[in-house]
Amino acid sequence: MTDDLLGRHRSVLPDWLALYYEEPIEITHGEGRHVWDSAGNRYLDFFGGILTTMTAHALPEVTKAVSEQAGRIVHSSTLYLNRQMVELAERIAQLSGIPDARVFFTTSGTEANDTALLLATTYRRSNTILAMRNSYHGRSFSAVGITGNRGWSPTSLSPLQTLYVHGGVRTRGPFAALDDYDFVAACVDDLKDLLGHTRPPAALIAEPIQGVGGFTSPPDGLYAAFREVLHERGILWISDEVQTGWGRTGEHFWGWQAHGRGGPPDMLTFAKGIGNGMSIGGVVARAEIMNCLDANSISTFGGTQITMAAGLANLNYHLEHDLQGNARRVGGLLIERLRAVGAHVPAVREVRGRGLMIGVELTRPGTDEAHPEAASAVLEAARAGGLLIGKGGGHDTSALRIAPPLSLNVAEAEEGAAILESALRSIQ
Repeated sequence: MTDDLLGRHRSVLPDWLALYYEEPIEITHGEGRHVWDSAGNRYLDFFGGILTTMTAHALPEVTKAVSEQAGRIVHSSTLYLNRQMVELAERIAQLSGIPDARVFFTTSGTEANDTALLLATTYRRSNTILAMRNSYHGRSFSAVGITGNRGWSPTSLSPLQTLYVHGGVRTRGPFAALDDYDFVAACVDDLKDLLGHTRPPAALIAEPIQGVGGFTSPPDGLYAAFREVLHERGILWISDEVQTGWGRTGEHFWGWQAHGRGGPPDMLTFAKGIGNGMSIGGVVARAEIMNCLDANSISTFGGTQITMAAGLANLNYHLEHDLQGNARRVGGLLIERLRAVGAHVPAVREVRGRGLMIGVELTRPGTDEAHPEAASAVLEAARAGGLLIGKGGGHDTSALRIAPPLSLNVAEAEEGAAILESALRSIQ
């Protein structure tokens, strides 16, 4: 059945639609932190649908909310009042830390970032955007135009002029040898120099931890230092929280809070985990920015009753069960366990991350040269051992991406680490 489905997939879907594994699997159902494929194999899920199943598979509270809402009405569009949308927007506005916040719901992180770019360029009357090297912000035409990762950028055509800034990757690039203080200072100097050679930009968009880029990040405080420079010039700061939001980093509810010395961003974008698999994205912005559009707009599928019901139930469960705290505690144990493993595997260059957002970078032993073959081999070996993980990285990295549901317990973390240790040792 899987072979037939794979053939049908290849005959009707785009060639560029990536599939994991030499023999791709069909996931048929899940429960908690586990999923099953069509052959009946059970896996511990350490990737959560690309960080989207934030809480747990088949979470009863979310399933119940979706089922009950589906029995009433699924969708009516934003042309009508929607109680669930208002309630979730109120919660997110309060949690965002942005003063006088307004919330606009979309169907994905890509669309959320696209909306933020529309708002920023309209508000500032500029189509110049600052973005980070090694970044990823989605697959729409405008989002691809600001993505600083060649592997995910299929065209150089764009409605935007994008200028790329140093700082998103701590251990690579021209400033890698500096200590944290000097690294931040050098990145700020680079930003100031760049701004001296261009027309005034609309905004800087940055992921506090780069997702597709391999879970790389700068020292804490870099974006706060950037914000001081930007604020002097009226340039907006957009924090892309599609992967870092909702407490995944453990230490903070939002990734920007690791850089919060100068206050919250002007806008933040979110998606993935809030819906626990349902299609929810959105933008939070100060009212003056959100309301700057001078034409009508709606969202046909953004904020539908059924997705908002799921989001509310999921957020309630998340906060009531302190999943941010769990991510901090269990994630801390997991990252230290993986660092201990990595110390004995020559291909492991670095184990990095925060909370339950962990990257393991692989290189050819004794060098800084990327080792994509090793990353693929570990992915396959982990799957054979009953563990699903992801991979990513920029032009010179090959990183394993580990991001389980935030309800992961200690026993499951130990089980996953043991499987991953075996997979890593298999490439030596």
